[in-house]
Amino acid sequence: MGRLAGRAGRGGFSLVELLIVVALMVVMYVMLLSPSAHSYQMRQISACAGNLQNIYVALKTYSIDANGGLPAVTNAAASEAPLSLLIPRYTTGTAYFICPGCGDAKLPDAKPFADRRISYAYYMGRGLGDGADQPLLSDRQVNTLSKAPGDPIFSADGRKPGANHNKYGGNVMFCDGGTRMSKPASEFALTNGPAVILLNPKP
Repeated sequence: MGRLAGRAGRGGFSLVELLIVVALMVVMYVMLLSPSAHSYQMRQISACAGNLQNIYVALKTYSIDANGGLPAVTNAAASEAPLSLLIPRYTTGTAYFICPGCGDAKLPDAKPFADRRISYAYYMGRGLGDGADQPLLSDRQVNTLSKAPGDPIFSADGRKPGANHNKYGGNVMFCDGGTRMSKPASEFALTNGPAVILLNPKP
């Protein structure tokens, strides 16, 4: 009885209790807040869709000046070259070009980024009037081929390429400005075309 009263009077934690609390905090962090956690990436996928909407606004403004055309660079090997043409005339914000779910480095504001790296793939050669079923932008994909429903589009194991959101899929934006999420196996057809090239960002 005296020992219990003395312990209650101290009002502190034992070393074991402290270790248990720390362990629980680590588990909660891994489950909810770590970049590999499902709930964390679902929030990042939602924020990523907002990024694509902002890029779409810049593309729409560009198309007005270009008689309906969208950025294109001859012999471009990656999406940075054409999308960099949007900066700084059509948008000064470069944060939109970095997916919040991945670890790509921030870009300087209002400066073209053709020599740097962004997070998004771009279907160069498309126009905004190509239809609601034609893809325009997406998270980094596993390859640059056309995809039928069920084909791999994003990483299924969290390893590169196509791992902007670990193993939880990603976003695709279509020419009408609509954005849809897909699991790692594509949930819709994504086609290139005779004059359309899918450009991933630099590895």
